Amino acid sequence: MDDMNDVGDMGGMGDGSAQKDVLNELGDDGLHEVAQVLDTDAEGAQRFVGETVTATEEAPAPEEEPPLTGVATLGGGLAGGLVGGALGKMSGPVANAVAKRTGLPPATVKRGVELLLPLVLAALAKRNASPKK
Repeated sequence: MDDMNDVGDMGGMGDGSAQKDVLNELGDDGLHEVAQVLDTDAEGAQRFVGETVTATEEAPAPEEEPPLTGVATLGGGLAGGLVGGALGKMSGPVANAVAKRTGLPPATVKRGVELLLPLVLAALAKRNASPKK
């Protein structure tokens, strides 16, 4: 699927610093993994990272869940499930936006977004936590 290479100029999409943070965190191996999922080259994967950053920034925040009560407050493995649930709720809208922007098949985009979303959210949180100059 060379669609990612045929999509118009997507370079520079997304916040530059967040995109650089995600690319740095991915490293060459991670970028290669994204490229494999998308069946594209490293350049196409980099453009996909930019589109994912942009779509994540523009996506509405997932609705907050009601506070846990009863047995659910006992902890254990629930924290991972809660975080995973939030990522799952966000991955659909982000994947749909990226699919529309790139023309790639939604199922392929969803797999790529699911790989990137934790890194993108961490980069955006880091950027938002930094004092503004």
